[in-house]
Amino acid sequence: MDILELLASRRTYRRFLQKPVPADVIADMAEAVRLSSCGANRQAIRLVVVQSPEMVAKVQPLVKWAAYLPPEQGTPQPEEQPVLFAAVVQDTSIPGDKDTDAGIALANLTLAAWAKGVGSCIMGAIDRPRLTELLGLAENEKLHTMVAFGYPAHAARVVPLTGETGVKYYLDANRDYCVPKRDVKEIVRYL
Repeated sequence: MDILELLASRRTYRRFLQKPVPADVIADMAEAVRLSSCGANRQAIRLVVVQSPEMVAKVQPLVKWAAYLPPEQGTPQPEEQPVLFAAVVQDTSIPGDKDTDAGIALANLTLAAWAKGVGSCIMGAIDRPRLTELLGLAENEKLHTMVAFGYPAHAARVVPLTGETGVKYYLDANRDYCVPKRDVKEIVRYL
């Protein structure tokens, strides 16, 4: 798959098969974060991989799903929950713009997962204080985002953004995600 196909098909997934993510795929995901570009080569982004079923179950109620959808549609049912979470953490003892670095790391992380067929959902609507405690983060570690992972149990596709759809994603008749995107002519200017 070429890079544009990978980018077009790497969507957000919120329902997962109950199939574990293999250790070699997790290792590739971690390596993708390690190799991320970052300002001044500071390397201030860390990962906490939550993979035991007990810990995954403890994380689940501390994250929020699909703001544009009613909970019965956007929140995974017990048999659809992620099998893995990754906490993207910023080392605050290292100076610099760690939000940009975290964004680059998140792109690398989710693309590395998707290249192996593992879907993801990046979540910023999370209970940071409780997750910080649950994950045992140190004083110099700031939780940036949580990412849910698993093999998708639904499809997701890009659809044209129209006046009728707006930017809100929605489910089609098959409960697959439709993600409206602006036309490239709307987002790029050539000088």
